[in-house]
Amino acid sequence: MDASARLYLGIDLGTSSVKAVLIDARGEVRASASSPLTVQHPRPRWSEQDPAAWWAATEAAVAQVLQGQEARRVAAIGLSGQMHGATLLDDADQVLRPAILWNDGRSDVECAELEKVPGFREVTGNLAMPGFTAPKLAWVRRHEPDVFARIAKVLLPKDYLRFRLTGAFMTDASDAAGTLWLDVRKRAWSDAMLAATGLTRAHMPEVFEGSQPAGRLSGELARRWGMDTVPVAAGGGDNAAGAVGVGIVRAGHAMLSLGTSGVYFAVSDGFKASPETAVHSFCHALPGTWHLMSVMLNAASCLDFTARLTGYDDVATLLADAEEAGLREGGPLFLPYLTGERTPHNDPHARGSFTHLGPDTTRADLANATLEGVGLGLLDGLLAVEGTGVVADEITVIGGGSRSAYWTQMLADILGKRLVLRAGGEVGPALGAARLARLAVEPTASLDEVCPMPAVTAVREPDAARHAYFLQTRHPLFRRAYEQLKPLYTDAARGDAFRPS
Repeated sequence: MDASARLYLGIDLGTSSVKAVLIDARGEVRASASSPLTVQHPRPRWSEQDPAAWWAATEAAVAQVLQGQEARRVAAIGLSGQMHGATLLDDADQVLRPAILWNDGRSDVECAELEKVPGFREVTGNLAMPGFTAPKLAWVRRHEPDVFARIAKVLLPKDYLRFRLTGAFMTDASDAAGTLWLDVRKRAWSDAMLAATGLTRAHMPEVFEGSQPAGRLSGELARRWGMDTVPVAAGGGDNAAGAVGVGIVRAGHAMLSLGTSGVYFAVSDGFKASPETAVHSFCHALPGTWHLMSVMLNAASCLDFTARLTGYDDVATLLADAEEAGLREGGPLFLPYLTGERTPHNDPHARGSFTHLGPDTTRADLANATLEGVGLGLLDGLLAVEGTGVVADEITVIGGGSRSAYWTQMLADILGKRLVLRAGGEVGPALGAARLARLAVEPTASLDEVCPMPAVTAVREPDAARHAYFLQTRHPLFRRAYEQLKPLYTDAARGDAFRPS
């Protein structure tokens, strides 16, 4: 097939949906589709999904995106997906239990134990947090020993899709870096870290770079979808793939993702780490490239929460009301820790709250407080990353939250950074997966050609006076509110808050 006629399919397994995107040889999006997912919370701090639902949603999204397209022109498939999830298979390749997700907080005790493993932070480049994969397996080993004894393979969510697509057990370095089993500097599994959770390399998929082929589409699926048995690229974790999708591929590039979670992502010049501030140090989805990342567990999801709490019909109505009312100086303060927090607190017990309420507080005030509170949490993360010396002057914004001009301007003022919105930002991870698919079959192609920064659609310049207000007045208040409430979070988690003195 002439290279100019090729199409590339990207599949992104998110928390709330599976997205599929088809791009052509010019990098233009030809079609996109999505299929919804739900999350189960069977107990407090638990977050799970059924891998069978992932596959059903993938088949639906792929069928939709290929409708009306010449599927035979698809030259490769790329994958991206939610990181850290523990998908456990037995020796018959059957799923043993629901997958434990990235925002699950049950394994804090196991995290404390992993931190005692000699060389843990030096090898992994990260703190042990309940969101990561290794503590989840330590929890299963302790609380579900019968399940643990039957584990033959541990797969990350997107790599379960790869198994269903190809029959192969493979992963990429960017996703593997989020397990706490990878030697992030060496981009290879660490036997010592695996042993700390009772596992070996035999339980793990083989590690590839994100732009390398890692399996081929099965003949059965190729026939069903009208495709050839094309290569499937190793792909990347959702944030790394999202960065590739908007051209964040070189040192000095930075990105802010406003999805269910909030992520500040900065490409570093080599391996760097700052585990003491809960900054994530991961491999990028491209060879020989690393990145730093701050993560807050609840970002755009907080808008859904407040809309539901205050009776708005939807988030769009909340945003319109917030913009009309404006952010009042000295108004209510919102802590966005609905399911705990990662950067910079590493606190699975933290919870959300509104403070500084008065008799004149309106629901528009609470809407604005939510937007501001998420922004102040993102400022925490940005400052933690900049503490490593990795500083960006301009930040590309992607994710569903980027659609709001009002919120993105508020974020520019809070962060004190120039925020840039680009075409295709809303399908970033799936687009990045499709770009990695192209690199898998065109390994000599120019990175600038395959992974350009998309066209700028809008720029939000920070207002210096407003930034000073947020940095000097609101941010210190935000930090003090968390410190004052932190003992209550811990007491409530133990049940002490409900015991009579």
